[in-house]
Amino acid sequence: MNVLIIGSGGREHALAWKIKQSPLLGALHAIPGSAAIAGLAQCPPIGQDDFEGIAAYCAEQKIDLVVVGPEVPLSKGIADFLTAKGVKVFGPSQQGAMLEASKQFAKEFMDRNLLPTAAFTALVSPAFAREKVKENKKYPVVIKADGLAAGKGVRICASEAEALEAVSDFMEKRIHGYSGSKVILEEFLTGREASVMALVDGEDFLMLPVSRDHKRLSDHDLGPNTGGMGAIAPLDLPPRDLEIIQNDILRKFVDGIKKENIDFRGVIYVGLMFTPDGPKVLEFNTRFGDPETQALMPVIKTDLLELLAACADGQLKGKTLEVNPGVCVTVVLSAEGYPENPQKGAEITGLGQVPGGVEVFHSGTARSGGKTLTAGGRVLAVTALAPALAQAREKAYAAAGKIQFKGMHYRKDIGL
Repeated sequence: MNVLIIGSGGREHALAWKIKQSPLLGALHAIPGSAAIAGLAQCPPIGQDDFEGIAAYCAEQKIDLVVVGPEVPLSKGIADFLTAKGVKVFGPSQQGAMLEASKQFAKEFMDRNLLPTAAFTALVSPAFAREKVKENKKYPVVIKADGLAAGKGVRICASEAEALEAVSDFMEKRIHGYSGSKVILEEFLTGREASVMALVDGEDFLMLPVSRDHKRLSDHDLGPNTGGMGAIAPLDLPPRDLEIIQNDILRKFVDGIKKENIDFRGVIYVGLMFTPDGPKVLEFNTRFGDPETQALMPVIKTDLLELLAACADGQLKGKTLEVNPGVCVTVVLSAEGYPENPQKGAEITGLGQVPGGVEVFHSGTARSGGKTLTAGGRVLAVTALAPALAQAREKAYAAAGKIQFKGMHYRKDIGL
């Protein structure tokens, strides 16, 4: 089976690493890929938004399955475009991708289909938003940009002043562009977060091991929200919680997409909060999480490619998932200035000193003159699997300590 991965980050590097292990794989390709992914796959000079170029490449290379990593091409309809050309795609339709691309669309879908979630109001103008903020008496409150914002469009506001600042930043200053043209004012939930991903073929679902990411920049969950500074998998959850996730959330999700005729053959990521009233949905992503995927791939023992192909074919029913024993920890190494103004071009040293048994997935690197350089905000994801959490943390942090670049930052409390 010839496979094409769309994307260039750490998530796609981890997917390529896992798919490369499949006995079903013929040739592996990636668009646009990266210097690191090029060690695993052929990476032609085609942009991930060049749908015509991608379709032509699929025909030329006899691609049997396209696996879409990032949210942006999904939101632009890459799955619809390629499917119409006769190419098999793992990734939801543009309508399905709206569950991530619009917070309002997602929250209204949850309401219609009785998925437990926080109370919310959609705000469509700065004046209306300021009015609603001033009416709000309960803090903290959450302000979310409606559209895609690379994991940075959420503010937890402790006061009216902070909420008004978020409204101004999102809706007037447009720090996230058009994504902030609408915002969601949402009830603040308390509890422990978890990331639940499930493969969905339009009729059935297969839940993957539950993970947890660490979104804040600094230790003790301080600092600004980021795309994710680390993750662990799997979480050890009580059977009752797993039952609720499967029956009250994932099953209702699949029933909802069927009822609303949403073509969804890909992965649904459900951001959950375990509140005193039970699990509630914080958000949907319509693709593999990042950096959760980096922590999840070493845990999955089953042939991932077989599952992705079954998903795209609508043949997931009866498939099962086998996992490797132990716990996986991923520690993200970020660039100086991340997330506001990440600096690029710093030389990375020490990669050759990382011991065996630890994987380093490249999220934002480039090669130049024989050197590996920083080329993004989240640079590397150092990943270790071990029999217990403490051992996995020790392995991951020992490996992270071998790597150096100017301004390198990472949290020291991933998994605690």
